[in-house]
Amino acid sequence: MSKTENKIKLFEEKQVRTVWDEEAEKWWFSVVDIVAVLTGSDNSRRYWSDLKRKLKAEGSQLYENIVQLKMPSADGKSYNTDVADTEQILRLVQSIPSPKAEPFKMWLAKVGNERIDETVDPEQSIDRAIQNYRRLGYSENWINQRIKSIQVRKALTDEWDKSGIKQGQEYAALTDLMSKTWSGMTTGEYKKYKDLKKENLRDNMTNMELVLNMLAEVAATEISIEKQPDGFLESAVVAREGAEVAKIARNELQERTGKNILSPRNAKTVKRLTELATGDE
Repeated sequence: MSKTENKIKLFEEKQVRTVWDEEAEKWWFSVVDIVAVLTGSDNSRRYWSDLKRKLKAEGSQLYENIVQLKMPSADGKSYNTDVADTEQILRLVQSIPSPKAEPFKMWLAKVGNERIDETVDPEQSIDRAIQNYRRLGYSENWINQRIKSIQVRKALTDEWDKSGIKQGQEYAALTDLMSKTWSGMTTGEYKKYKDLKKENLRDNMTNMELVLNMLAEVAATEISIEKQPDGFLESAVVAREGAEVAKIARNELQERTGKNILSPRNAKTVKRLTELATGDE
């Protein structure tokens, strides 16, 4: 498959994992996420498994055309996941009785138009992210930090690409290494600490946690620019060095404030999301 780009889309505040296929210029959608949206089922994988057997027995073309792509999972790693393009998803909608079918079709069309708009004007993707965070109730202060963190992360992954790092497992390994170094927890451990499953870890960080994570990534980016590592092992050394800068800052701040900077809270358990901006208990 041609070069792809993973993204999370929101339908009625529910996450749908997507992949943009740059060469084919089309979206691939996680089927189990779509099933969860349409059915409201707590076990969308089981629902999809049963539906696949039914489609196979009927000789459905939809079943034959389902492919798999790597998508991020709840543990922060990427696994092969059943995906379908827009045309196939529309057929899937017809196979699942749901009161959300029509609004979902409208959302599907909007997603396609958004990609065209963002290609012409990349600023629109940032504006759309800001609107989504506002709609979910995040504070303006937190949103500003979150948008900046996205830009910082992009600069780091650009450096990783230059160093020959492969998206997927190698990206995840370096991210885990940096997280473990500055916070004492891998991405999966950090998510468990915050009682998260499929949710994005950064979307559940306090303002201070975001700042420290950004410091680690900015430092790693600057060190990478100077040292120009080649391959995974050299990049891992740089990633650790960058994260150690944030570790020093975290330890110093905790010593001066007398409290742990890392918070177990997440966006679901915080009554007022504005509290994520300060990290107040």
